[in-house]
Amino acid sequence: MARAGSARGRKHSPLSQDGAAAAARCAAARRRVISMSYSANSAHLGSSLGVVEILDAVLAVSDLRPATARATERDRVILSKGHAAMAYYAALEQYGLVAPSLLDAYLQNGTPLWGHVGLTEAVPAIDATSGSLGHGLSLATGFSLGHRLRGSDHRVFCILSDGECDEGSIWEAALFAGARKLSSLTAIVDYNHIQSLAPTREVMDLEPFGAKWRSFGFETIELDGHDWAALVAALERPSRGRPRVILAHTVKGKGVARIENTVASHYKPALAADLELA
Repeated sequence: MARAGSARGRKHSPLSQDGAAAAARCAAARRRVISMSYSANSAHLGSSLGVVEILDAVLAVSDLRPATARATERDRVILSKGHAAMAYYAALEQYGLVAPSLLDAYLQNGTPLWGHVGLTEAVPAIDATSGSLGHGLSLATGFSLGHRLRGSDHRVFCILSDGECDEGSIWEAALFAGARKLSSLTAIVDYNHIQSLAPTREVMDLEPFGAKWRSFGFETIELDGHDWAALVAALERPSRGRPRVILAHTVKGKGVARIENTVASHYKPALAADLELA
């Protein structure tokens, strides 16, 4: 089941080489997030705006496309911070993996797209239901171990929030992944330094964050989470035979100045004036 361009020597995706196209996709995704939040009066605007570049970079380097969405053997993407659902729906739209009409109906009665991502036949690209924070990395390690047992070279990407790293289940999964040297696993932490009610340093200071991950056996990379090229370079770096974590420093609410770097952005929906910014 091994494929050309594996985690140990995979070919670069053509999409991962085009920064101008990526900038256009990310801008379109931000516009979509703002419009979805405004139309549905939906919270988690700040959480969604902050991960746009991360999600686009992950999809750019993955093999998740319309032709592979229903395949048993393919890369897997787990949005553990499921409350950033709007950003993931918007990213999937950019790659043709969700019908635009479903995003137009976000949070309306009967829609399969809710405020936290969930498994649905309507969008087979979604690999896991999330919302109870701290579960996604365990799911991702399971996918990664399954790939190994089947002899598959496919990769697993798990997007975490920094706040959910307060959960013990994250570190149980990290301990397992490090001990088993699950080299197909890449965790990306949206490190905006703000969680639902306060800055992370006031709730449960995560530092020294990188050292913690390294002590669990992870290759650890820190970078600007809005630098798409740096994200892609880190994601495409050849495997060193162990799991990888990318600590991506981001701005919560990126692109909407009134809510950038604020705790309140976790709960505020978009306003009509924000549509003009998009």
